[in-house]
Amino acid sequence: LRKAHWSIDSVDLFELNEAFAAQSVAVIRELRIDPEKVNVNGGAIALGHPLGASGARILVTLVHTLKRTGLTRGCAALCIGGGMGIAICIESC
Repeated sequence: LRKAHWSIDSVDLFELNEAFAAQSVAVIRELRIDPEKVNVNGGAIALGHPLGASGARILVTLVHTLKRTGLTRGCAALCIGGGMGIAICIESC
C-alpha cells in the first residue's frame, strides 16, 4: 500500500490468502482492516488454495469482484513461505 501511495481506508476490497483462520484474524487486527472488506466471497479455507495457483486464484477473484460490485481499488496478498509475503494493489478504470 505504501508503494501505491494508498491507505488502508482507500482500498475497497482485500483478497487475503488464508493459510489458516488465526492467521487471517491476526492480519485483519494488526492492519486494522474492516473485516467487511476482506474475502467477501469466502477465503482460501472456503474456496481452496491450489498448489502453485493461489496467487492466480486470489487475483482473479479480486478482479471479478471489483468488476461485479463496481468498486475500484483492491489489494491481494498471500504468504510465500519462510515468513515472507507478497501483495499487489489493483485499480480498475
